[in-house]
Amino acid sequence: MIDPKKTLWKTDDELFSIAKKELFVALVGDILDKIGFRNQFLPPTIKPLHNDFVVIGRAMPVLEADVYEEVVENTKNPMMMKPFGLMFEALDSLRPNEVYICSGASPRYALWGGLMSTRAMKLAASGAVLHGWSRDTNEILKLGFPTFSYGGYAQDQGPRGKVIDYRVPIEIDGVRVNPGDVIYGDRDGVLVVPAEVVVEAFSGAIEKARGEQLVKKALEEGMSTVDAFDKFGIM
Repeated sequence: MIDPKKTLWKTDDELFSIAKKELFVALVGDILDKIGFRNQFLPPTIKPLHNDFVVIGRAMPVLEADVYEEVVENTKNPMMMKPFGLMFEALDSLRPNEVYICSGASPRYALWGGLMSTRAMKLAASGAVLHGWSRDTNEILKLGFPTFSYGGYAQDQGPRGKVIDYRVPIEIDGVRVNPGDVIYGDRDGVLVVPAEVVVEAFSGAIEKARGEQLVKKALEEGMSTVDAFDKFGIM
């Protein structure tokens, strides 16, 4: 068991900085496999809007639901009279280093856009991960805000969806996302690192990354893959 007091970082800022400089998502996924967390990748349909986008931060899960009118007057649920539901409250609640991660909707409309990105950046959020579409792609790319989604689709959520809760557990294709989990994504996928194994997963990934540099050097110098694995135990 790794002692959290002996890690290479003291704060999330320090950890996320190390991850951006030395790691990539596949490494952390490999460590999660080894410690028994084997269903932590979100579906491969969720991609960065730009290949260079990297997102890493604490999850701020958002629960969306389909609706069929923007405002319903004769309703027994006051939420149905509120355009976008709790979307603005959820967005405004973002804290530094958090990731807006949303699920629950059908893929009929966009869950994120340019103005939302502008507000999230002002709040120092780390990015957005959507189990669905985003829109205003050119604006998001101009802002450089790390956004991961199915891609661009302009249809608005206004009369089609509402945020019904936030900072609650959600699931994306069977992958559980709890508030405070670490979300880590690059062009190869988006990973959910449960909060209780963040130290173990990232410590192992840093060790593996530094070991792989030795393997790479040995391979460049002509060592066979068999011998490299026998010597280093890493491939």
